[in-house]
Amino acid sequence: MPQNTTTPRRQWLKAALSTGLMAAACSGLALSASTAAAQAAYPAKPIRLVVPFATGGVTDTSGRLIAEQLSKRLGQQVIVDNKPGASGNIGTQMVATAEPDGYTLLLGFDGTMVINPHVFPKVGFDTAKDFAPIGKIGDAILILVSHPGVPAKTLQQVIALSKTQSGGLSYGTSGTGGTPHIAGELLKQRTGANLTHIPYKGGGQAMIDVMGGNIPLVYTAVAGAIQHVKSGKLNAVAVSSAQRAPSMPDVPTFIEAGVADFDINSWVGLLAPAKTPRAIVDKLNTELNAVLNDPAVRERLNTLGITASPGGPERFGRDMARDLSRYAAVVKAANIKAE
Repeated sequence: MPQNTTTPRRQWLKAALSTGLMAAACSGLALSASTAAAQAAYPAKPIRLVVPFATGGVTDTSGRLIAEQLSKRLGQQVIVDNKPGASGNIGTQMVATAEPDGYTLLLGFDGTMVINPHVFPKVGFDTAKDFAPIGKIGDAILILVSHPGVPAKTLQQVIALSKTQSGGLSYGTSGTGGTPHIAGELLKQRTGANLTHIPYKGGGQAMIDVMGGNIPLVYTAVAGAIQHVKSGKLNAVAVSSAQRAPSMPDVPTFIEAGVADFDINSWVGLLAPAKTPRAIVDKLNTELNAVLNDPAVRERLNTLGITASPGGPERFGRDMARDLSRYAAVVKAANIKAE
């Protein structure tokens, strides 16, 4: 009579399968534990903060301040690595393709992150898909100023005067496609003002020209205009933030001057490559907010014209998505293209 081998074989297969599953489970648990331990120990080496602009500007200076303070809190040096070029696109693309391990971060600027994608034919990154927002560092309030000889002091007077000029009323900015340029074009679209953009290679020359009476208006950051307004060399028309600038409490906002929902600030923030572990993003956000809540740091940012804006990654992500969407419409309507 033949011996039945089916049952022993089933038992052997079952035992083998069970052993394999247990091994896989143990291996998975070990890997999970190892990953969790690595993230818990973060950072275990220096962090590179890519600043996609040259040294010396406000963006670079704010980045160095944040890097210095994060180094103290994280126990590892945060090294600033300037990678300028293509209006910030080169350095930003480097971070977009970097390993998402928390050791390569980006100092993000609104011009690069939410305006460049609309004015350049190709930027080499996708703002919405290639980055993990960590947190906003702060907002730089923008202001419209005029030469004292311009026969219009309020925003409504400036708009009315512009409509009487056949060639339009000129306003200077730091360059084509910058946030001040976008703000000026949005003002035209919202109010019907007859304004003509005059792009400069930097805000310094624009300020010289408006004070010299060569152009009537300049759209710029409050930090670059405040001393000239206080000295009487320039007239402050309005600021484009939701609330009045703390450093210039007597200057009305565009909203107060009659342009509804006109809230445009230049901003700077901290980002990581997409797929950076959430635990690392949260840790960096916690430490960044601690830095931004330090009164000494807030004061140093204020001297740069930046108002500290601590908050969570989701809030920063929503702000970027909002600006990316609304600036697309402004750029398209004004047909703005990178020079």
